[in-house]
Amino acid sequence: MENPDEKISQTNNDVKCKDCGAHLKFAPGTSHLKCEYCGAENVIETSKDPVKVEEIDFEKFIAANVEAADTQEVNTVNCKSCGATTTLKPNVTADHCPFCDTPLVVEKGSTTKIIKPKYVLPFKIEQKSAFDNFKNWVNALWFAPNDLKAYAYNADKLNGMYLPYWTYDSNTTSSYTGLRGTYYYVTETYTTTENGRSVTRTRQVQKTSWTPAWGKVRNAFDDVLVLASNSLPEKYTRELEPWDLQNIAAFNEKYLSGFRTECYQVDVKTGFEKAKPIMAETIRETVRRDIGGDTQQIETLNTSYNDITFKHILLPIWLSAYRYNEKVYRFMVNGRTGEVQGERPYSAIKIALLVIAILIALTAIAYFYFQSQQGK
Repeated sequence: MENPDEKISQTNNDVKCKDCGAHLKFAPGTSHLKCEYCGAENVIETSKDPVKVEEIDFEKFIAANVEAADTQEVNTVNCKSCGATTTLKPNVTADHCPFCDTPLVVEKGSTTKIIKPKYVLPFKIEQKSAFDNFKNWVNALWFAPNDLKAYAYNADKLNGMYLPYWTYDSNTTSSYTGLRGTYYYVTETYTTTENGRSVTRTRQVQKTSWTPAWGKVRNAFDDVLVLASNSLPEKYTRELEPWDLQNIAAFNEKYLSGFRTECYQVDVKTGFEKAKPIMAETIRETVRRDIGGDTQQIETLNTSYNDITFKHILLPIWLSAYRYNEKVYRFMVNGRTGEVQGERPYSAIKIALLVIAILIALTAIAYFYFQSQQGK
């Protein structure tokens, strides 16, 4: 039985079947682990009560020694190409980085001590469904290289991965100065030419009257998501949202069984700095509403952040990395909704052939037009 007061736990994402001893894997969309060999199902025992989400006080955490935090030790391997640090697969001595497809020498793995996640959003979409969504997405790409589509038909290239995230709550107070713009219209006379004659006409022209504005607005932010990794482009991970965070479960290593987990690269303090620009969009919109009028200009804006709390969670994605012309392209599938996002390469040959085809078609059209004119 686990000691609830133990500060450090160790995990390899490795759970064995109680019947045959084989490695178990969490079955997405269920509450149990499943053995791929004997079919046995091992139930993950959880509380029947709703998860009570607890937030950590940000200021107290930063002021205190981080070593006092609840931590865990994980066996990891670091990719020298992209810098990603991920957990190891059990009994594997050779692998590829799921983020950049670089070969990894697993014997060089090490033990890393990290802040233990408090919550996890378990996989809901199984690999087959994610794979089908991925294939459909690739097939819909224009000018994709032929070998990309061949690559997309290899299900083993899709890795189940838990990504580290920080979520932040904060109450903000923002003081601003700016300008309130009110539209009004004036009649303008202008001269134009109609039927070869110069005529005078009038039209209504919109103008803006500006008046000074200043004030203070407040916002309450809940669960501002910040990816605690530098291994994936945030442009695409943002497009994977929204996440159904209302369904998060208390952290249990069994949910990770059969999957890999990336260790966070962005610490708690840096993560909050990344959260500020996300909150800024909402704050500026609140300021515009407070200024009122038909249009607004914000000249100065100063925000204070109060009652800051955070938590460390893991979110599930299916991930694939593809190399084309020495460049890495990454594809992601939301492990809860099946949403697909990613980078894509273009086939220069296909684009060149299309350009040639268009030029041939235009030349043919011009030729037949010239011939028809000659016959008149």
